Amino acid sequence: MHSDLRHGFYVVAESQEQVVGCLMITFEWSDWRCGLFWWIQSLYIRPEFRRRGILRRLHELVKAEAIRQGGVCGIRLYVERSNQTAQQAYRQLGMRPCSYQMYEQVLPE
Repeated sequence: MHSDLRHGFYVVAESQEQVVGCLMITFEWSDWRCGLFWWIQSLYIRPEFRRRGILRRLHELVKAEAIRQGGVCGIRLYVERSNQTAQQAYRQLGMRPCSYQMYEQVLPE
């Protein structure tokens, strides 16, 4: 696990002392919005624990912490275009698709 909190942090959900879900938050400064976007990454809920409100609780915790810390202008995430189930879950959390399309250039190691 990465230990430098300047890069982000993990949030985990537990049941009976077992990790059943997690997500990572990373940060992106937006000069346009003059604030930080918190990016949800590496989101995973164990299949047998899905549809039990775990994602909602993780999201609520992250949102509350972003508001508490201040200076956060929004929460974003990436989702595969074909993953309609995840997109529906994110909409139920109050998230909406944005107008940006992502491009990337992979660099050699």
